[in-house]
Amino acid sequence: MKINWGTGIVLAFIGFISFILFFVVRMSMDNKANHDLVTENYYKAELGYQNEIDAENNARIKEVDLSLESTDKGIKLIFPNNLNIENIKGTVSLYRPSNKHLDFDLPLSLSEDYLLIPDNRLLDGRWDIKVFWEYKGEAFLFKEKITYRQSK
Repeated sequence: MKINWGTGIVLAFIGFISFILFFVVRMSMDNKANHDLVTENYYKAELGYQNEIDAENNARIKEVDLSLESTDKGIKLIFPNNLNIENIKGTVSLYRPSNKHLDFDLPLSLSEDYLLIPDNRLLDGRWDIKVFWEYKGEAFLFKEKITYRQSK
């Protein structure tokens, strides 16, 4: 039996579609593929995003941006020295995009004008740092993406 052009094209389309469907079904059923959202309560976090935008703009307008400095002991998060450190309250969140089990939060309790994030809590690689803090009733936010390298 001879196969003409029309039959060959139809068979090629059926073969290609079957090939694609096989991989789609295989990947969606595979337990090794991680289909988690970035955060557990994604939609709840999305509703509070406007507060983050306002706090970030507030920090920019009031010119109270923080700075990061890498040291042998870890990362120093330096606050502006014109602020009274007893009035600063908040949290520091470190997010590891490649592994959510490495994420952690630190409360802001300052005795100096900086907070040291210890070297033993950080692994080499990409980290997203988010500092949400309040000073005299005003909310501020500092966000930074860094690539950390431990000093040897």
